[in-house]
Amino acid sequence: MHRTETAIRDDAIPLWRAALPGRPLTGLTVLVVEDSRFASEAVRLLCLRSGARIRRADSLRTAARHLQTYRPAVVIIDMGLPDGNGADLIAQMSALDPRVPVVLGMSGDPDNKAVAMAAGADGFIEKPIESLALFQHLILEALPAEARPLGPRLLPDDIVSPDPGALRDDLAHVAEVLAAAEDTGAIDYIARFLAGVARSSRDRPLEDAATALARDHSAGRALAADLARISGLVQDRLSAVGAI
Repeated sequence: MHRTETAIRDDAIPLWRAALPGRPLTGLTVLVVEDSRFASEAVRLLCLRSGARIRRADSLRTAARHLQTYRPAVVIIDMGLPDGNGADLIAQMSALDPRVPVVLGMSGDPDNKAVAMAAGADGFIEKPIESLALFQHLILEALPAEARPLGPRLLPDDIVSPDPGALRDDLAHVAEVLAAAEDTGAIDYIARFLAGVARSSRDRPLEDAATALARDHSAGRALAADLARISGLVQDRLSAVGAI
């Protein structure tokens, strides 16, 4: 993507000479737009280890409020949000003048990469994101050339593990939405949100159940068995996480 000097404001990019060894994102402010606490906790830990500051928004509406008061250097946007499509926010961020220096899409579904890039993203993060080296690489590669650190850089081999409490919060949220689900929008949201949480926590049975719900809902099939299965799995996970 072509970048002009007028597209980047000086206060959005830090002075890299001030970066500490092993913390190449020192000075950057990252806004992560993600409704899953478990996924956003992983990003928080990665930012902390990299020297970046982080702010979180859990919806398009909350992201808009954040962006009215400050301008981050990096915006990481989940593709499926409770009040809309992350691709719309990516397109909005990409059209700003001056532009946010780095806009990244994020999803557990690799097929969403093409959607994010078509909307104007500078890169794509596939969940689960656990590798500190990969996280730093994705952000540094998306920065304009003049803002990247110079010289060799150590590649950390750290892997982050979010607090199980964040996973418990996500599962409790799914259980609450399940109990109140009455319309098509709620079913779509449950399937999408739960699939993302399952991928982030590497829970294949839960991911398969969410995928089956989405498939059967799209095909117009009865959903009682899918919802009962998911409800049972969520309660099992809540019991297991609560025991940790």
